[in-house]
Amino acid sequence: MNVEEMTIETERRPDVRRYDTVVIGGGQAGLAVGQQLVERGHGDFVILDALDRVGDNWRRHYDSLRLYNPARMCALPGLAFPGPGDRFPTRDEIADYLEDYAAAFDLPVESGVRVERVEPREGGYLVVAGEHRFEAANVVVATGTFGRPWTPPFAAELDDGIRQLHSSEYRNRSQLLPGPVLVVGASHSGADVANDVADGRDVTLAGHVHGEIPFDIEGRVARVLWPVLGFVARHVLTTRTPMGRKARPEIRAHGGPLLRYRRHDLTARGVEMVDERVAGVLDGRPVLDGGRSLDVANVVWCTGFRQDFSWLRLPVIDEDGWPRERRGVVEDAPGLYFMGLAFQYSFSSMLLLGVGRDARHVVGHLTGHRGR
Repeated sequence: MNVEEMTIETERRPDVRRYDTVVIGGGQAGLAVGQQLVERGHGDFVILDALDRVGDNWRRHYDSLRLYNPARMCALPGLAFPGPGDRFPTRDEIADYLEDYAAAFDLPVESGVRVERVEPREGGYLVVAGEHRFEAANVVVATGTFGRPWTPPFAAELDDGIRQLHSSEYRNRSQLLPGPVLVVGASHSGADVANDVADGRDVTLAGHVHGEIPFDIEGRVARVLWPVLGFVARHVLTTRTPMGRKARPEIRAHGGPLLRYRRHDLTARGVEMVDERVAGVLDGRPVLDGGRSLDVANVVWCTGFRQDFSWLRLPVIDEDGWPRERRGVVEDAPGLYFMGLAFQYSFSSMLLLGVGRDARHVVGHLTGHRGR
């Protein structure tokens, strides 16, 4: 190879940047890890995020979204949530808070960098993101609870004239065609969407309801109960208690209860509640378990997400799709960590309420404060 060929080959070879720690994901989980690294003087790290701006993971939700717990329970370590503590923040307020949080601690977030794979390297890991290459002794996977949007395979058999959206794509009513709407999945997001679209339309909400909060989450009773519920979410429903260990697989596998909008709220809005699954398609129309065919113009699939860690080229994922970890620490792969998983340690792990405690544990282990 002559000098000219060597120069061309060098130009084609992507640069490799080396850090002690690479954090994948710039949502609340990744930012909380970053804050803890800064607090412990562990500054040799970078946070990679696929989206264009800190907080965009929240800005992409439906326009009417408000949090299901008050602002006083939304603060990440080191920065209070702004404004009155008893209000329920909007989607954009959460997004702006995360952006302010990253700025307050000068966190090294690189936006628009989508990680394609992580593979082992001697002494650590190689992180590949397009033309970017990163080597690190530690990798924290903070991509959170939501993986790949899931819809049943038979959704492809619906008539082409029916507008289909997953809840991750739904923003507001303007996206829908005129005519009846079927919302599939009777968890809190399904209830939110059904309430949002029930404005002079025929709306059907199909799916089994996994319970409902027996009080108005923004009412007087709730103001008294929120500290109790927060304590239960953080300290009772954990992997250390029999109750928590029993609840964990149920919470991971099924939708949550109705929260802001309950059965009577939805029926008062004219929503038809059907306690049946959408089981298939007949003549291009969705069909319920009992055989009823629904003539609708729109279907919004509030059917959740499926974990997708296929980009991790490491044997650390179980058959159920969840990583083998203990409080975020992967014992089979030293230096690999997870953050923001549903019920990682407690019910609060996937919430702003609990992510700070999980970050302290993970970073404590990473920096050797808990012994490695």
